[in-house]
Amino acid sequence: MKDLDRILHQVSKPARYAGGEWNSSTKNWETTPLRFALCYPDVYEIGMSNLAVSILYDILNRQPDVLAERVYAPWVDMETVLREQGLPLFSLESRHPLKDFDVIGFSLGYELTYTNVLNILDLAQIPPLSGLRDASCPLVVAGGSCALNPEPMADFIDLFVIGEGEEVILELLDVLRTCRGNREELLKQAARLSGIYVPAFYEVAYKADGTVESITPASPEARPRIHRRIVTELPPPPSRPVVPYVEMVHDYGSIEIQRGCTQGCRFCQAGMIYRPVRERPQEEILDAVDRLSRNCGFSEISLLSLSTGDYSNIEDLLARLAQKCRADRIALSLPSLRLDTATAGLVDLLPSQRKTTLTFAPEAGSERLRRVINKNIPEEAILDTLAGFLHKGWSKLKLYFMLGLPSETVDDVHSIVELVARISHLGRVFRLHVSTSILIPKPHTPCQWLAQETEDRLLPKFDILKRGLRQQRVRLSWPDPGTSQIEAALSRGDRRLGQVIHHAWRLGSKFDAWSEFFDYQKWLDAFAQCGLDPSFYANRERPLEETLPWEHIDAGVTPDFLKREYRKLWHEEETPDCRREECHACGLQRWQDSCQQKYGETKGRAGTAQ
Repeated sequence: MKDLDRILHQVSKPARYAGGEWNSSTKNWETTPLRFALCYPDVYEIGMSNLAVSILYDILNRQPDVLAERVYAPWVDMETVLREQGLPLFSLESRHPLKDFDVIGFSLGYELTYTNVLNILDLAQIPPLSGLRDASCPLVVAGGSCALNPEPMADFIDLFVIGEGEEVILELLDVLRTCRGNREELLKQAARLSGIYVPAFYEVAYKADGTVESITPASPEARPRIHRRIVTELPPPPSRPVVPYVEMVHDYGSIEIQRGCTQGCRFCQAGMIYRPVRERPQEEILDAVDRLSRNCGFSEISLLSLSTGDYSNIEDLLARLAQKCRADRIALSLPSLRLDTATAGLVDLLPSQRKTTLTFAPEAGSERLRRVINKNIPEEAILDTLAGFLHKGWSKLKLYFMLGLPSETVDDVHSIVELVARISHLGRVFRLHVSTSILIPKPHTPCQWLAQETEDRLLPKFDILKRGLRQQRVRLSWPDPGTSQIEAALSRGDRRLGQVIHHAWRLGSKFDAWSEFFDYQKWLDAFAQCGLDPSFYANRERPLEETLPWEHIDAGVTPDFLKREYRKLWHEEETPDCRREECHACGLQRWQDSCQQKYGETKGRAGTAQ
């Protein structure tokens, strides 16, 4: 786009839009038949930290007849300039307008980015509503964790990828090669692929009380249930990711050492929808660290996992990496560690221990409530672990707690204050920051039937924390209840919420994940204009027999397993990690058995995750 250079001086951080970063892929536009625009619907610094986009960017650009380029949500100053100049939103690599691409693929990882999707399409001069797009428009595709309930975005997305995209994206390419130029036939052929959901091929009926009555296929190609795609073994990690010009939110190299988690925290959607556990072999991790260092110059590498300490022989892996990283002066970080005594030993193995901030998530202050959510860490283990870190010179600590957990009482909230007081008295050296969130009941978890607590019940609990932690001289941060309610409504919404999202966007909603832009009143007005109520979706407890809006999406874990966990939740019963105990029949055994029959032994160790 020739006009770009004359407008970049008008915006903050022009490097967000300049392109040309180290390791970016630039293919010949004229001679490459299939063109993908990969989009993370948030600002560049956040989107560039997204591993899913990086993986798909690598896979697609390895295909000789495909080019993949990136686009992120332009900040408000850039949007203003584009609209004033009448310029379409463009890709970073070649600066071509998005409307010139064959496919625009969105990664949906957070419900409060939904209005950004509409804004990006509008800035690209593409109708946000799929029903208004014709054959001249790109195919609009979406995946990510939010796609496990695709219904709120069904009005805007042509097809969803349900589950892991590494294999299905190559199958979708074959359909595009065959049906390019014939949109209707393309969607029909794509709908036949496992893991592809075309919302236009389904009809939703509602009962008089507003709940879903049925979700019915309306096309021969549509399947009654869409099964989440699961890759048998993790493909090699990207070893030459794009190196940004500006500092990212997560400004380091990342290697996914395993996918999936079997800890079974009942509120955690990721722990349910990324099962089963698949581990990357040690040799592949060691090679990836070496390649990332040589190709990108990162001085820090993060070993990503939902529960890093659960990786088999993690001590041996860290010992081998430590020797390598010391020689190359590379720091290692281990996110997502549990707050138990084994954690301190793992941190001791790191080659560089810069005393930054320790971050842990006890989630609840009382042991009773931690049993409820199946994160049963004894208080003694918490105190012993943190005392060990304090003794080794760590002084900054951030703790995450959640409010609105099922069966939570005022005594449980006071327990947070009491636990923090005991931690602060370990040596009166820790600088403590307590961050709280509100439970968002997520689809495909045992909490999916729960009612989110209302603001009038939450505010007294926040007051308890404010008063109690002020006396401890602890820094406290807490969320906006209105933001959490809208997130919960979008998370558990049905197809009717498409009109709410559209209205909210037309009222000016965008960057809703940013506190300075989120406007609760605009969302309330949008719900009211559509004759809907956010509390119906967020603050209503749902009976176990209710048809849920995502009933037709099979995430792998079965409804029976989730219902068992829901009942155990109320009885404060623990479900042990199935990698250490017996199989709990979550539903993934069918996948495990099928893969062993089809592929035999896999390259990496697969946890049972049952």
